Order: sequence, then C-alpha cells, then structure tokens
Amino acid sequence: MASDSGPRMSLDKGNISVLLLEGVHDRAAEMFVADGYTQVMRHAKALPPDQLTDALASVHILGIRSRTQITEQILTTAPKLMAIGCFCIGTDQVDLAAARRRGIPVFNAPFSNTRSVAELVLAEIILLLRGIPHKNAATHRGEWIKSATGAREARGKTLGIIGYGHIGTQVGLLAEALGMQVVFYDIVTKLALGNATAVRSLEALLDVADIVTLHVPETPQTRWLIGRDQIAKMKPGTALINAARGTVVDLEAVAAALDSGHLAGVAIDVFPKEPQSNDERFESPLLRFDQAILTPHVGGSTLEAQQNIGGEVAEKMLRYSNNGSTLSAVNFPEVSLPEHIGKHRLLHIHRNQPGMLSQVNDVFSRHRVNVAAQYLQTDAEIGYVVIDVDPTDRGDTRTLQRELDGIAGTVRTRLLY
Repeated sequence: MASDSGPRMSLDKGNISVLLLEGVHDRAAEMFVADGYTQVMRHAKALPPDQLTDALASVHILGIRSRTQITEQILTTAPKLMAIGCFCIGTDQVDLAAARRRGIPVFNAPFSNTRSVAELVLAEIILLLRGIPHKNAATHRGEWIKSATGAREARGKTLGIIGYGHIGTQVGLLAEALGMQVVFYDIVTKLALGNATAVRSLEALLDVADIVTLHVPETPQTRWLIGRDQIAKMKPGTALINAARGTVVDLEAVAAALDSGHLAGVAIDVFPKEPQSNDERFESPLLRFDQAILTPHVGGSTLEAQQNIGGEVAEKMLRYSNNGSTLSAVNFPEVSLPEHIGKHRLLHIHRNQPGMLSQVNDVFSRHRVNVAAQYLQTDAEIGYVVIDVDPTDRGDTRTLQRELDGIAGTVRTRLLY
C-alpha cells in the first residue's frame, strides 16, 4: 500500500494549496494564479519550525529560498506535499533523499542568477585591482590617499577561474571584454569560450593568475580548496574572490595572507557561517581589513535574477502539477512529458524493485483498458511511470488509481484528467 506520506491525489487546481515563503518573487505567485490556482499563500520570511509544521499539514506545493530547512522530520508532518521548489541555486536546505523516498520531486533554478553573479565579480575585479576598498575605507575616516601605488588596470592582467561552469564562463567572457587574459581549471574537461585557456592543475592556475575567482559547488572535494598552502602558491599581490560557497576558502588563512601583504585584497560574498536573519550579528576574521570587500551573500540578489528565478521554478512546479513532467528535478527520475489532451493520465511513483512495471501493466490488462502511452524512468531508489489511457468514466479511472495504489512498493499515485 502507498505510505502515509504519499496519498492518492486527484485534485482540481482550485483545491491545490500553494505556500510560498521567504519573499519569493511576485512572478511565481502570479504564474500560479494565472494558471487557475486559487489557494496561493505567501509569507515574506521563513516560518519558525512549529509554524512551518502547522502550515505544511495542508500544503501540496511548497516554495522556499535558503533559510527554510526541510528535514525528514518536517516532511513527516506534510502528508499532502507533492512538490518542493527552491527559489535559488542550491538545495542544501532540503533533505533530498527523504523527499525522494516520499515521492516528492525538488526543483531549483541553477542558472537564473548567472549574469548577476558574473557582473558582481567583474566589478570586484576592477575594484581590487585599483585598491579601491582600502582607499574607500580610509576616505570615510577622513584620510586622503591620492596615489597610484598598487593601482592597476585590468587590461593585460591574468584572471584565473576555478570552476568553469555557467558562472565561470560568463565571468571569463566579461573579463576578456576588459582585455584580460583568462585561464581556468575544472576537474571536468570543458570547452573554452572566447580566448580562455584551460590549465592542467590548480597549482598551474595559482602560479600565473593576478586575480583568482572561485565558482565551484560545495562538495567534499572543494571543502577548504583554498587554504594556506594554495595561497602560498599565488603570486605576491594576488587578489582573491569567492562567490561560490563559504566552505571553499579558509578565511583564517586569508586573514594571515592579508596581514603579511601576500594577498593584495579579497572579495568574499559567501561565508562558512552566515547569520540566520538580518537581525543577527555577522562575525568574520576579515572584518578588520580595509582591503576586504565583504558582501552578505548577495551575488545573485538582483531584481532581474529574482524575477527569473521566480518564473523558472514556478514553471517547473506547474509542469509537474499539471502534467507530471519532472525534467530538471534534482532528486527524482526525470521524465519530460507531452500534453495529455483527450487522455486520462495516471502517475505511479514506486520503490525501484523487480516486477513493478509488470504489476502496473497487469492492472490495465485486467480492466481491459487501452494504454495510449507509457513513460518510465528510474534511479537507484525510485521508479516513476506515467500512463496515458483513453478517457473513460472518471469513477473507472479512480478505480484504476486505487488498484495502482494497492501495489506493494507504491510510494504515491496521482491522477490527472
């Protein structure tokens, strides 16, 4: 039988409850309402755990950003939840495995703020090369440092990009427009854009770069990727930028290098420990340095990026709710489905174990129902099969759903008319 965490569902849009937290952009709510969803609730901030638990008792679709933590315990209090949208790049705030076990796909927007992050990094490159952070801080104190000492043009300098993905490539193209030479290092072979050059090792990049910028994901391999040993390999006077993840750079090592003058300056947008709210005090070993640009994790925080993210994630969740498509889900078998006009569509999420598909097909065979189309994808744990059948009496289709729900190993079923 289907577990308590995954009940059968066949609801009209007006009965599907959508909860959007943490000030998700208006665009997301507008898209749900325009598509016929009338129960769209919004909160400007994250909810405390007890309020979140109460709210999720009746929610079908949840939209969050980075502060809402969706743990396995929280998921046990959300019996109706069928999809989660992370309106940001990362999904670390969600227990993806627990959501998958309950048949809940999780969607995000991995590329919608690419341009915003790249533009901030470009600005920081220029500011650091010119020594502006130190001069700006001194001027605020009434000092007047009118000198060209330590101020350099971007043209002709070498930018080293660690992690040559969507953001890294954009940064490289923008830097080349300034006349910079771009080298990059990635653990995966990547096609160089523009005149960028791949190097064979991290050490080779650190040896030649005037500015090093990081654009890597948070993995065990990237944890403390830049520490004392790596900074020591950089040329004296190098500047360092981290707009990737807080655990990628050892800030104590950075502080020591700023003290010694080995690093000319740094720009850090992400930190190992960040405040949980705007009212909490921020602490960092870099606070005392004038030559450090410290920003509160705002690399992707532009109005354009937030609108793009709102639209992208809402569109993915609408496709899943309306159509069953799971393309680009981060924790779930990906199925891209055509429209099911004139058909009834049954969705069956199950544990990936032998004999499941034959049992599913047996239900339709016994009822002598014509299967117009069938789509199946699996991963190591979960199987997702979508069956389109010729229209029949809705009661008959619900009978099929009940029988599918009764197959041992079923996680959840849904019915779309």
